[in-house]
Amino acid sequence: MPKLYELFWSFFKIGTFTIGGGYAMIPLMEKEIVDRRKWIDREEFMDIMVVSQAMPGIFAVNMATTVGYKLRGHKGVLVSIIGNIAIPILIILGFATCFRFLKGNAAFEAIFKGIRPAVVALIAAPVFNMAKTAKISWRNCWIPLLAMLLIYLLGVSPVWIIATTIIGGVLYSIWKKRKEGEA
Repeated sequence: MPKLYELFWSFFKIGTFTIGGGYAMIPLMEKEIVDRRKWIDREEFMDIMVVSQAMPGIFAVNMATTVGYKLRGHKGVLVSIIGNIAIPILIILGFATCFRFLKGNAAFEAIFKGIRPAVVALIAAPVFNMAKTAKISWRNCWIPLLAMLLIYLLGVSPVWIIATTIIGGVLYSIWKKRKEGEA
């Protein structure tokens, strides 16, 4: 069980050194909470991530809330959220204050163009980790690829994709149970 200041400090570091939003925080959270501190195991971390994605609101705050509550209850929620958002809020306020002066500045725009590939890499890393945990293999990788193509190329609503995969999963499960029952 972590002390409250340890929980605050961990989320403060995560919030301070992450550029790119909630999904970019996942590798840092995983390294800090699972690998370094060993407060929760990898499978539980993935479960928390799924629940946090399903909750309304900001993903990073949802992660901090869920982890904080699991580790230290209501006080853990409070220190995790404050630690997680303190520096990003200050940075956003600073950018908002300076943005109109920096808009159109070549150096400012070059910095943001340079940051983009790092953000993409930070978001891609947890996708591969989630694929491993979800046991996505070469046999079933066509499902997320098809979903991506339907959304991106044909403009199909993600709601329809999710509903279809739920129905497909239920039907497959029923078919598999019947097949096992016959054997």
